[in-house]
Amino acid sequence: MKFHARFLARRAQSASPPRRKFAAAAVIAGLAVAGAGGVPAAGAEIASAEVRTDAATPTSASAPRTIVTTDPELDDLNSMLRMLLYSNEINIVGLVYSASQHHYSGDPERGIQPKRWPEPGARLHIDEAVDAYAEAYPNLVQHADGYPEPEHLRSLIRTGNIANVGDMSEPTPGSDLIKDVLLDDEPGQVFLQAWGGPNTIARALKSIEEEYKDTPEWETVYDKVVTKTVFTSWGQQDTTFATYIKPTWPDIEHREVATGTWGYGARGVVLPQDQFYLSAEWMERNVSSVGPFGASYRVWGDGKQMAAGFDNEDYFGLSGYTAAELRAMGYLVWTPPQPKGSWISEGDSSNFALLIDNGLRNWEHPSWGGWGGRQIQNPTDPKRWSNRGALDAAPDGSMPRDYSTTRFFSAIQEDFAARLQWTVTENFEDANHAPLLDVRQGVDIDADAGSTVPLAVAVSDPDGDDVELTSWQYREAGTYPSAVAIERRGSGAFTVRVPADAEPGQTIHVILQATDAYNVTEYQRVVITVN
Repeated sequence: MKFHARFLARRAQSASPPRRKFAAAAVIAGLAVAGAGGVPAAGAEIASAEVRTDAATPTSASAPRTIVTTDPELDDLNSMLRMLLYSNEINIVGLVYSASQHHYSGDPERGIQPKRWPEPGARLHIDEAVDAYAEAYPNLVQHADGYPEPEHLRSLIRTGNIANVGDMSEPTPGSDLIKDVLLDDEPGQVFLQAWGGPNTIARALKSIEEEYKDTPEWETVYDKVVTKTVFTSWGQQDTTFATYIKPTWPDIEHREVATGTWGYGARGVVLPQDQFYLSAEWMERNVSSVGPFGASYRVWGDGKQMAAGFDNEDYFGLSGYTAAELRAMGYLVWTPPQPKGSWISEGDSSNFALLIDNGLRNWEHPSWGGWGGRQIQNPTDPKRWSNRGALDAAPDGSMPRDYSTTRFFSAIQEDFAARLQWTVTENFEDANHAPLLDVRQGVDIDADAGSTVPLAVAVSDPDGDDVELTSWQYREAGTYPSAVAIERRGSGAFTVRVPADAEPGQTIHVILQATDAYNVTEYQRVVITVN
């Protein structure tokens, strides 16, 4: 049965009686006039409030630009496919092929043999992902504004430094694109994502250094580049960050977004109740069978391979073999084989997940957390941040490994499944879409210690679905160290009591979370700063 038929059937079943419905007027009722102490007054007139039921989720900062550099690992393909599903919310300005210690194209003239590189003439993974996007584009634009035209995405594809691991010997079209963006006069940050080695990024920076280092403009150019650039990576897949970027550009902010949640090690960290999102059954039903994106998305035992010839590290396309049998066949088995059709990896998705405009505002500060994880500052280098050591507490007080991302994994996968259905659904009404939230007081609030902050939340759903609205304090993201009281005062009314011992400048992060009847979630992060 096609999804839209299942979806309409489920909607019909859930239409009566409603589990919970937050019509806009019901959410705003009693919130237009605040009583003493900031508590909403009873009987406030709905007419006195401006109700916005069709407003997009507001953010406190414009989405930054981003450039992806990537090698042809299978998880890079999967990450690219997912990212393009969110390309209406992520400001992509470059898609660049690069090398890594795991993959490089070689250079016969220099006597460099290729390592785990696709065969000559093969369609490489960025192009394959954009091809899938082009097929789905007519449907995607029926479900959300802002999707770039496929030809625009194609115009952003460049080949960077791919000949050898760590190669930054010469400028390339990819490194020149990065250079041009870093030197332009557009405002805001640029997130440079290294899904493979950072060598193409290093080459871009090297070209800037070579052009300006011995000129009167160097100090100005240096300040411009380090102010603009945020470098993100999953590990270091060559040495160019350590040997060139950090020594020469020490003031560039680096966010290390390594987490097992998205990668080959997902089964070791995803919460027990969410393990089924990695299963063959869930993947087949929600991913692999769904249109051109699903056809390209890599799963265990799909018969595909990454590189030309025999690759002893690539046994993911095989199924039905034990680890011992794979080793006997010559494979280097470094992660256990899984059932055919199940999750393999999207290890690099944490790089772009923090840029998704879902209301968590993950990109605004590395310590804030969200779908891309939460990073903590290196004690000896204030410009370096890492997911490693960023411990979030679960409701039971434990601190599971990678909980800063696994706490969101069910929402991440449900949203992915919903967007994949957009790719095969022609009509808006035949698919599901995330709820909308609007915090009437705004998302950045100043408040005195000991005061009470009212939050009036307007929630609507584009599909008219039931929506459940909850709130929670993201303690690890804020700088006030203790719990605060968040009280429910109505269907869309909350009050936050700022503790009397809160000190000026400390912050309290409140997450407002709206989940529809099909488990698709949208958020608003409210940051309260103590006066």
